[in-house]
Amino acid sequence: MAGGPRGRAAGLLPIALVLGAGLLLTFTLQERYHHRILTLVLVWATMGLSWNIISGYAGQTSFGHQAFFGIGAYVTVLLILHAGLTPWIGMLVSAAVAVVAAALIGFPTFRLSGIYFALATLAYPLILRIAMDFLGYQEVAIPMAREQPALYMQFRDPRANDLLCLGVFGATLLLSRAIERARLGYWLRALRENEAAAEAMGVDTFRCKMAAYMLSAAPAAIAGAVYAHVVLYVVTPDSVFGTLAIVQTLVVCLVGGIGSLWGPVIGAALMLPVSEMLDTWVGDRFPGIQGVMYGAALVAIILVAPEGLYWRLRGLRRGARPAAPPVAVVAGPGPAPAVSRAPDGGGEPLLEARGVSKAFIGLQALDDVSFAVRAGEILGIIGPNGAGKTTLFNVLNGFLPPDRGEVRYRGERISELRPSAVCRRGIGRTFQVVRSFPRLTVLENAMVGGFVRDAEPAAAGARALAALERTGLAARAGALPGSLTTLELRLMELARCLATDPRLVLLDEPLAGLSAEGVEAMIAHIRRLPAAGVTVVIIEHTMHALVRLADRLLVLDHGRRVADGLPAEVTQRPEVIEAYLGTRWLRRAEHHRP
Repeated sequence: MAGGPRGRAAGLLPIALVLGAGLLLTFTLQERYHHRILTLVLVWATMGLSWNIISGYAGQTSFGHQAFFGIGAYVTVLLILHAGLTPWIGMLVSAAVAVVAAALIGFPTFRLSGIYFALATLAYPLILRIAMDFLGYQEVAIPMAREQPALYMQFRDPRANDLLCLGVFGATLLLSRAIERARLGYWLRALRENEAAAEAMGVDTFRCKMAAYMLSAAPAAIAGAVYAHVVLYVVTPDSVFGTLAIVQTLVVCLVGGIGSLWGPVIGAALMLPVSEMLDTWVGDRFPGIQGVMYGAALVAIILVAPEGLYWRLRGLRRGARPAAPPVAVVAGPGPAPAVSRAPDGGGEPLLEARGVSKAFIGLQALDDVSFAVRAGEILGIIGPNGAGKTTLFNVLNGFLPPDRGEVRYRGERISELRPSAVCRRGIGRTFQVVRSFPRLTVLENAMVGGFVRDAEPAAAGARALAALERTGLAARAGALPGSLTTLELRLMELARCLATDPRLVLLDEPLAGLSAEGVEAMIAHIRRLPAAGVTVVIIEHTMHALVRLADRLLVLDHGRRVADGLPAEVTQRPEVIEAYLGTRWLRRAEHHRP
């Protein structure tokens, strides 16, 4: 991570170069037609960047983002007509109106997810389109202001239009870069990759989505206002709320690559000139064929780079570099003898479940489960498949509310809290199947957790790197999760959890899929956690490892607690052997007993 003034200046250099290229084109292009193409590229690049904030970074596909584009156009023009207000002020007012509209739209719509959210967003531009027709604004011409043309954005020189669009584009680039490099940007990319894992790492996903939606609305509205004044001159509902606006936005983003700063810029710089040249050079001679050729070019690009040109080029660049050598994971001290260790009787209850019950359509997953976890202990939870172990974890850290009973942490009732709020109070979580953020590096994965305690990227990065060093993954900080071994993925998830600075961690089958050496390495890391002030609750099916690791075992069967006590005692109980272990395990344990 580059930090300090030099790092910031280096990060701004590409933006300065792109804006410099725009200035060069502004003052070297001669024909008005070429200036028009440059204006369109800048407007749709701005619109693409705004859409990318919510749909690229946050992964919430919006098919109705032209609602804010149209709000910008109509509010600005209507303020001229009815209040005589200059569009320079009207742009700012329209941006504020769009932000408020985004808040009103987002509050109910973000209760949906996936395709349901995407389809719901289609309703809003349709509603606004009908509203404009109903109010009599089918065609709104911008009044001429010959005495003060600059005050009303009525420039005679096309270069002035280019400069206006370049300024809006540059501001949107800087806004996108600021979001991308801030805590919000990391959290948005994390929830895009895996929303449940992000929530478990302290990310309030609903608030992050709302923030991204509101931030994306402002530049979209300003782009619409500029488009109305430098391209349309006559605003109609179809021209700003119609499908063309969102289709053009989707094209530039999908071709360039969503979820990146430069994807919409690349897409606009490529597809807008292609579209305009086909209309001019081919459409006049063979009417209609230009659409076929444009579609063919679009399909060809998507076939070559389905993830977008930016990500395709970035992948080729990464592939050209030599792969980082795998790092040897230090397992720490050797395994302890297979003895039951009595927990510290003086430990205060850190977490308590009191009569927790949970049912799913008649299936009783948890039935009146009560237990306490004392500070500093390692509690193992065992039971057959379907016993309710993972459901219990989901109740403990907020993914599921209990039907009856309550969960208390350090004396506070946490049963009604979201997972992000539970995490911020000091409860970390890993998952049965590793949930990584694939497009974030190992360090960035851990930083998502580190941002719970530190808002600044530099501080969160230092916290994340310290967590990686604790798990032996510091040398793999720059790698992507796809290049890690199963053990390294498990350790990365543990490091991400530790970066949240938890007092208690819930580990869901952390030994699953590991080799014998990997099991010993993971056990060694888990065993060191209580000494660092972290209490552990672990679900695991590898019984011989868990007996050596846990201070105490809790046994579930059909959602009910059937045993709770020291491992050596619990594994001897007939009801546990019958429900879970089986007589073969007992004979094997007796055979290996010294």
